Amino acid sequence: MDWSQFFMFAGVGLLAQLVDGALGMAYGLVSSSVLLAMGLPPAVASATVHTAEMVTTGVSGGAHAFFGNVDWKSFRRLAIPGVIGGVIGAWFLASVPGDAIKPYVYAYLLILGVVVLVRASGRIVSHHRVRYKGVVGFFAGLLDAIGGGGWGPIATSTLLARGGNVRHTIGTVNAAEFVVTIAISTTLIAHMGVQHWTIVLGLLTGGVIAAPLAAWLVRHLPPRYVMGAVGCLIVGISLYQLGNLFLR
Repeated sequence: MDWSQFFMFAGVGLLAQLVDGALGMAYGLVSSSVLLAMGLPPAVASATVHTAEMVTTGVSGGAHAFFGNVDWKSFRRLAIPGVIGGVIGAWFLASVPGDAIKPYVYAYLLILGVVVLVRASGRIVSHHRVRYKGVVGFFAGLLDAIGGGGWGPIATSTLLARGGNVRHTIGTVNAAEFVVTIAISTTLIAHMGVQHWTIVLGLLTGGVIAAPLAAWLVRHLPPRYVMGAVGCLIVGISLYQLGNLFLR
């Protein structure tokens, strides 16, 4: 095992999970952005992140349930369509050559980074609740599988922007993500197996350490500044990678 790589990705996983568990988004986005910047193909990056997330989302969802942050009715309405969308997205990603899809993945991550920044600014505010959570869950699962992240920014941002309770929205989205992650990971592993175990172990170790603390922080942490920092990171990485692709 490359221990320097392990500890580096344990740090990435710890910071990403602190943000994800406290804000309901960004573990997959941060981790996938780093892996794509290292040159991994999109399918491999997504499989690596989702393999680690099978453990981190389970711990995170359990912690949110323990602290009473999960609305179980909304959980079912998000998780079941999310699984269907995730399996379709994973199958598509595994069937398309990595180089062909890279520009679209970077563009997608760039858009999600902007979404996170807009949410951090507090400009999207609506008091009309989402009526069809299943539709949100389906598209969040679909794009999460293709981009290696996005469940939280799509599901959490949509539900919060439409007037959802902050604590229960974040807790429910995190808990549903565990089921969706299992479906995505199983589909990708069946197509290509598991690679880069050092990275997987580093990401999940850091994520498991951070998950209980993040579930507690959701009650106390002002989200705007952390969301702004995460949005800037994702936008910066995406713009850099898109620039490299188009300037070759």
